[in-house]
Amino acid sequence: MKKSLALLSVAALTLGALSGCGGTQSGTADDPGAADKGVVNVYNWGVYIDESVLEDFTAETGIKVVYDTFESNEAMYGVLKNEGASYDVVIPSDYMISRMIEEDMLEPLNFDNIPNFEDVDPALKNPDYDPENLYSVPYMWGLLGIIYNTSMVEETPTSWDIMFDENYSGQILMFNNSRDAIGIALKQLGYSYNTTDENQIKEAVDLLIQQKPLVQSYVMDDIFEKMQSGSAAIGAYYYGDFLTMQEVNPDLAFCLPEEGTNLYVDAMCIPKNAENKENAEIFINYMCSTQAGLKNCEEIWYSSPLLSVREELDPEVSGDPYAYPDESILAQCESFKNLPADTLALYDSEWTRLMLASN
Repeated sequence: MKKSLALLSVAALTLGALSGCGGTQSGTADDPGAADKGVVNVYNWGVYIDESVLEDFTAETGIKVVYDTFESNEAMYGVLKNEGASYDVVIPSDYMISRMIEEDMLEPLNFDNIPNFEDVDPALKNPDYDPENLYSVPYMWGLLGIIYNTSMVEETPTSWDIMFDENYSGQILMFNNSRDAIGIALKQLGYSYNTTDENQIKEAVDLLIQQKPLVQSYVMDDIFEKMQSGSAAIGAYYYGDFLTMQEVNPDLAFCLPEEGTNLYVDAMCIPKNAENKENAEIFINYMCSTQAGLKNCEEIWYSSPLLSVREELDPEVSGDPYAYPDESILAQCESFKNLPADTLALYDSEWTRLMLASN
């Protein structure tokens, strides 16, 4: 869920002097074996990290990082499930983690190798998507909302209605994935994100078909360029990314729709039969260090699950009600849950119906 404008692929990301850098302080260029601690293959959302953290990790551990990115949970799932790609660490969202657990796609974690898990906010442990906390460690979390350009939108939005407003025809950006897009329509209609009612889901897609002539583009990471440049007026995306966009274009603002919105957690997992499981756990543990967590949080603006990081943040950031919401805001939120197989199949067919509908 995330900050990138382009797909990042860093093959064997290392420090220039890695051959002289060991996993211990005694490693030297004359002792390359001390530096060779193998690799860890990481699959994450686009530029959802401070890249210097990867360099720091290699410098400290001697483990090289092969780093690839994806744009959506569904794309990541397809690569692992259908293409048989091999990764050691993947970072899906809550509902997709639940699905992958159900389909036996994840390895249980050895938390002896992840002592920094102790720093994770207890409110984020043993979540519904991983009730026994066997398979996942939170990476970042946040809220979905409406991003709008105050120089192009006359009113102050309070509702998902503005995403369907004919006054902004050709200026609206919509998610290019089924779960998020159909979810917005479900909320606008007053339904749950997690409904399995076929009629409600089809009604939501009917609404999206009515909206389609108003939509400038269906987007994922390309929302950055469009909102930052002022080529679109309205889009739905994540609060951490909004803060990044607002740095570039101060005219941008953010609101939580009154009908409710999505609260999500992205968490680190190890796919079944990962080739470098111990290195993966070392990587996950490092991502849960205060040093790495603070760098990541200050780079991508997402909400950190680490208590020590929150203590180190500027009070203006840690006190931001959308970054670290209180109960009154959380009460307006709903998390995606894994849906039954027949409902997932319905989502696929209904998404195809939307994409094939004429404007």
